[in-house]
Amino acid sequence: MTTLGIIGAGHIGSQVARVAVANGYDVVIANSRGPETLADLVAELGPQATAATAADAAAAGDAVVVTVPLHAIDRLPVEQLAGKIVLDTNNYYHERDGHIEELDKGETTTSELLQRRLPTSRIAKAFNHIYSSAITTDGTPAGTPDRRALATAGDDAEAVAFATRFYDEAGFDTVNIGPLSESWRVERDRPAYVTRQNAEELEANLAIANRLP
Repeated sequence: MTTLGIIGAGHIGSQVARVAVANGYDVVIANSRGPETLADLVAELGPQATAATAADAAAAGDAVVVTVPLHAIDRLPVEQLAGKIVLDTNNYYHERDGHIEELDKGETTTSELLQRRLPTSRIAKAFNHIYSSAITTDGTPAGTPDRRALATAGDDAEAVAFATRFYDEAGFDTVNIGPLSESWRVERDRPAYVTRQNAEELEANLAIANRLP
């Protein structure tokens, strides 16, 4: 059985945890306030879920979802995430994160910043362009007409394959944007951001995205 570590137990992290448990994963989840503050969520998720520190969640996961604010990635446990597949849900909100010149100028992406922080981790973009509430409500079985699609991007084929499989288990088709350097196409203020779209529509929205808003 696969264990999914989740660092960040906010809106996205808690919803991903629900999807993971529903699909048979063991979940080890952490937040910035301590495992004891996750008692209610873990009780809801049931015996497949455990609360832990970020380092322990990273170490326990066969794959790990990192869903923390961009300004907090410097506190991620690098050693415990070494070599792991990491799903990155982040977006850049300068109102929250402060202005980051590289991002303002379109010189890098949030996922590339995470890769810089986690140099040996295998990163794929995931779940960053869907309202968190829809993660557990919009999924449908494979082959459903007009099935909702979500995008991923990554430089590592195994990470992209895991994101694709997990999307399918959650009820979504996948559109692969390509490398992490192209992940800006699905971030804030672009046509594909938080829009319900099937695979064909998502591909079209990715194609018309502008690098700078």
